[in-house]
Amino acid sequence: MAVTEPAPVALPSAHEGILRRQSLRESAARTYARSLPIVPVRARGLTIEGADGRRYLDCLSGAGTLALGHNHPVVLEAIRKVIDSGAPLHVLDLATPVKDAFTTELFATLPPGFADNARIQFCGPAGTDAVEAAFKLVRAATGRSGLLAFTGAYHGMTAGALEASGGAQDIRVTRLPFPQDYRCPFGIGGERGAAIAAHWTEHLLDDQKGGVPAPAGMILEPVQGEGGVNPAPDSWLRRMRRITADRSIPLIADEVQTGVGRTGAFWAVEHSGIVPDVMVLSKAIGGSLPLAVIVYRSELDLWQPGAHAGTFRGNQLAMAAGAATLSYVRENGLAQRAATLGESMLSRLRSLGADHPGIGDVRGRGLMIGVELVDPEAAPLPAADDSASPPPPDPALARAVQQECLRRGLIVELGGRHGAVVRLLPPLTLTDEQATAVIDRLADALSAAERSPNRRAAAGSIH
Repeated sequence: MAVTEPAPVALPSAHEGILRRQSLRESAARTYARSLPIVPVRARGLTIEGADGRRYLDCLSGAGTLALGHNHPVVLEAIRKVIDSGAPLHVLDLATPVKDAFTTELFATLPPGFADNARIQFCGPAGTDAVEAAFKLVRAATGRSGLLAFTGAYHGMTAGALEASGGAQDIRVTRLPFPQDYRCPFGIGGERGAAIAAHWTEHLLDDQKGGVPAPAGMILEPVQGEGGVNPAPDSWLRRMRRITADRSIPLIADEVQTGVGRTGAFWAVEHSGIVPDVMVLSKAIGGSLPLAVIVYRSELDLWQPGAHAGTFRGNQLAMAAGAATLSYVRENGLAQRAATLGESMLSRLRSLGADHPGIGDVRGRGLMIGVELVDPEAAPLPAADDSASPPPPDPALARAVQQECLRRGLIVELGGRHGAVVRLLPPLTLTDEQATAVIDRLADALSAAERSPNRRAAAGSIH
């Protein structure tokens, strides 16, 4: 009897093998790899090429790290220059010409009235370590321990940073309301809602029976990123500055994601004209490589040597890449470019709402943009008054849109309270033509996701 040969088995492609090994070897805590199953092998500017040969427009940009996009020539040249010079690549916190050049360029970009009386602390390579350093600094300077933070905040993944973030479980930080227009915590929105939020903060701090002892500091994001791309109103930020200054509470501005031109100003606090006591900086300041610092008023510089240390505080390649990035953004007016192009993109995205009822709100500042997706057929959430409340968020639709975007060669991230905000963080070098391509692909993905028969079945339990 003839033996039937087994059907040939197709060998997995290289990228499939890499993805399979990643899922077997890496921890269950991996994040981006779950929703973006691609294997990048080459990248330039906005474009990533995967191991499978597909090309993608990257509107994640390393979670806002890549101000100039992937492998910008000025960044590569700065890195090559350090490597070719024979300079040491690891120097702890010793002084080097590379560090001096980076610090000089960074201070040249800081808000007026801040750099002339500032100190800098180089931290571990991640922004969350800079947040921890900021907390240590204000606690040492004030002799107090408590902190003020805001609902919806995200400041990092280390213990202290998590306590100040919106998803904290073990609460040792006083949580204050962050103003929002679309989902105002008081059901009012606009300037009135922001004024009430500020009034509540002031009342709580001055209430002798409020249960909030004098804090060591207040930390806030000028635009909440992971919280759903919620820009803080300028008037509210000025009010927070007055409240903290009047009570000798150091104000910490977390500019990890909003800095280096992202929001249409070099630093997001500049929109409101405030000068914080501490700025937490990371992501784009390293020109795509790991770097994190805090910059603060010299009067706060009361901690002892070694009070905050780390082996990898002297990343020479990151400092060189960062100095080149800061200089390029400043000299080429990319912050202003982000403001102009961002307004154009926001306008186009808002116009999509007429044909897509799943778009609840479009918001952002500069090239930090969020589109909140909602379920218009679901019962609205309870309102604080007789005004119409927004429909509930639709995280299932957002996940479907993200996957449809990926099929069309567009990489986007999700955020917000329920993961229902599609986030766009394109590089500041984005062209008008690329911006149009991004919005066209997003609109097409939204149409496809809205037609998907599986989306309703996959809906979460928040409705």
